[in-house]
This record gives sequence, C-alpha cells and structure tokens, in this order.
Amino acid sequence: MLKLLLLICCLPHGGAASPISCYNDRGDATDWFHMYKLPKEADAAPGFTYLLLDEGSAGWTPGRGTINDTDGALGRTLAPLYSQKQSAELAYVLYNDQDQPRRNHKGGHTKGALVLDKCQGFWLIHSTPVFPPPRQAGHYQFPDSGARYGQNFLCVTFPLERFAVIGEQLHINQPNVYDCHVPQSFAASLPALAAVCNKTHVVAPANRSVALTSKGGAQFVSFAKGAAFNDDLYKSWVSPTLQSDLLVQFWIHSGGVLPSDCSAGRKVLDVTRISPAGTPPFSNSKDHSKWAVSPRPATDDDGGGWMCVADINRNQAEEKRGGGALCRRHAAVWKAYRAAALDCQPCGDGGGGEDCGG
Repeated sequence: MLKLLLLICCLPHGGAASPISCYNDRGDATDWFHMYKLPKEADAAPGFTYLLLDEGSAGWTPGRGTINDTDGALGRTLAPLYSQKQSAELAYVLYNDQDQPRRNHKGGHTKGALVLDKCQGFWLIHSTPVFPPPRQAGHYQFPDSGARYGQNFLCVTFPLERFAVIGEQLHINQPNVYDCHVPQSFAASLPALAAVCNKTHVVAPANRSVALTSKGGAQFVSFAKGAAFNDDLYKSWVSPTLQSDLLVQFWIHSGGVLPSDCSAGRKVLDVTRISPAGTPPFSNSKDHSKWAVSPRPATDDDGGGWMCVADINRNQAEEKRGGGALCRRHAAVWKAYRAAALDCQPCGDGGGGEDCGG
C-alpha cells in the first residue's frame, strides 16, 4: 500500500510545488549537502559566512551571501516549513537540546529538523542552538546567538519510507522536540516518528546502528544512542564499528572533557585546530561543531575514509545522554573534512596539539 501511495503522489504533474528536499545555493534540489559556518573571528561577514559542499562539488565552495539569507541553501531547504502555500499533508519534527538561550535539557544532546510530505523529505542534522525557528515564526532566520562559533550542518534527502527507520533512531536519541506536526495520515506508516512528536513512550534499545540510503542512492550509517548506553559514542562504538581511527571535533567548553584515547587499539584523537578550505585557522575553542573523520583513506578502494556529522560531544556528562552520528564514505567529503583537521591532542597529553596523522 505504501509503495502504491508513493507511486501515485510522486508522479510529476502540472503546477506541482517544489519537492521537499535539500537545496543548494543555486536553488537546485540536491540529494545532500554539507555546510560549515565559520566562526566570527575567521569570517569577513562576522559570524555568517559559510562553506558548502553538495553532491555536485569536488570540495568546499564559498556560500553565496550569508547563512541568514532566505535564498541560500539553508533558507531554501527550510522554506516549505514556513510557507503558507504548502500542502496540509506536511509532517515535520524540530528538536534541539537548546531550544531557548541558556536552556539545557536532560534529554538527548541532539539538534535537527525533519520535513517531509507523502513523497519524500529531508533530515537536517546540525549543531546550532535555538535553530531553526518554530513554524509559527513564519519565516526562516539564523539566530544571532549562533554567529560567534563555528557550526556544522548535514542535510540528506530521503524517500518517505526511510523516515520510518529515522523515526526509530530519533526515539533512541530521546530528543527535546519543541515543535512538530505528524498528521494522522502519516501515523500508520511512520509510527515511531508520530511517537517522537507526541512524546509517547516506546521501549527502545540503548543503541542501534542502521544503514540508510538517500533518495539518490547515497549510503549512510546512522548511529543512535540513548542515556542507557552510558559510554563515549566515538571511542566505544563508532570507531570499532567502522574499524577506523577517528579525529573528533566537538565543543570543549563543558566539564569533564574526555582526552584523546588510544586504549582500545584504535586512536580517537581530539581535534584542536581547524581550517576548512584553507580559511584562517581557528582553535577548537571557537567551534561548536560536532564531527569526526578518519585520518587515512580506506585501503580497499578510492572511496575515501569515513566522515561523520554528529550530535554528541566527548565529555563525561554526554556519555549519559542520547545522541548520535550519521556517517558515510565519500572521497570529496572525506578530503574536505580531513584537510580541515590541522592539529590534534596526542594520547596521554593534557593539552597542546600535534599533526593529526593518526
């Protein structure tokens, strides 16, 4: 029945609205994009300059305008959420552990947005507090509070049926949902997503990884953990599962930060200095992003190493909170993030940094 519904609703027809999808700066629907908003100190337009890498890019390209522009990639992608012309058959879930300034929740340390119709939609994973605005705000806006530090974004376009699994992953994450609407017409095919929106308790595993294929066929691995996992996401799960060392960028302005770790036979090193696309280098103290990249490419083919956009920081408190990562192997994406990691904290060292050679 779901396949028949998808076939009917996804057939092109005259006068149709633009599809719910990730969009690039040119206004083209794209299967995915990565975005890096630069911190204020490394930015010619203080706090609002960004870099973009989408499926047609060989590497980072400068964003057109600023991240606050409605005709940029983020503004175009999120536009259906605020459009009064959008069909009533629209589902969305907005979640953020900081949905208000200086407000931290005990649930999952996770930030993102899902918007979908009966055909397809997008999953936006990001690191920005108080973002995106709730639907009732009526328009897209990037918060001034997000300007000071670096922020990271991953948007992926998925067909409708993938959101059944994505909803299950979100339920494990225990997100703070601050705005959502999952119409009854979606509930039968997407029960977990409806439960997340309604904050209905569902028994979920402590952690789970699943394969996710985008609308365009890109392969991802989704890692989701809940509070019961009670361990470091990167060292204790992602690194051994991917069989890869990891260089991890995360927010260090918190108590109980975990140092670089080489105890499990694989290196998980904390990134200390960053320069995406050769921009003026900045310290990890200026970056609120959460991402991880393997220090070397895989040896089995030319697909590059692993790259993950994540929710969780490496600190003791967040071992006990939900969150996760969406990981992939893609040569251009891996090279873009690997080149951005300049220095790392060596194992057994309380500070400083060295080349992230792994």
